[in-house]
Amino acid sequence: MNHLNSNFPVFFAVAAASLVTGYYLGQILPSASRTSQVQEILRQCKQKAELNSQEQQNESSDYDGDEETEEEEDEDYEINSISLNDVPGEVRMALVIRQDLGMQKGKVAAQCCHAALSCFRMIACDSGRESYNPQMVQRWLRCGQAKITLKCPDKETMDELYAKAISLGVNACVIHDAGRTQIAAGSATVLGVGPAPKAVLDQITGELKLY
Repeated sequence: MNHLNSNFPVFFAVAAASLVTGYYLGQILPSASRTSQVQEILRQCKQKAELNSQEQQNESSDYDGDEETEEEEDEDYEINSISLNDVPGEVRMALVIRQDLGMQKGKVAAQCCHAALSCFRMIACDSGRESYNPQMVQRWLRCGQAKITLKCPDKETMDELYAKAISLGVNACVIHDAGRTQIAAGSATVLGVGPAPKAVLDQITGELKLY
């Protein structure tokens, strides 16, 4: 899990290039171009996730027989957020909740916890991951681990927010539900973004309403 795929530099180059133009994603690009860019980023994320999944399957190939699992999955495209360490100000984490699923409050709370933990694991727990950024984590901890919950109308909007976070070099993950209760399996429920400087988070979630 700790070794890097030979294609990783390509992904990092794309993310770095996107970082330069990310702040203007919503203002300059026409709607069609913005949609195309979002789809391309999501395609890259999916491709990398599939490569990681294949590697994990190869590593576990010593086991015989069929094995079925049902668990919540994280869609996490590892992004290097080191460049954001120079951005001053408060550091926060944002938890963006889909509203069209009609999740009850207990379900929402569980999904938000899962998103927060997944973001923290990506950025704080494994020095071998590209997303590892202990300096950002320490700033977040000193700020009291600030978190904010926000509303998102549907999956299309969540996808666009996720792609925008990646383009700005911000740690992010999407939680997909296992489908044991309330909603269909595989449904994207909560988007976790950060920890990252508030000034950068506002470029992604600044127009969303509080949950």
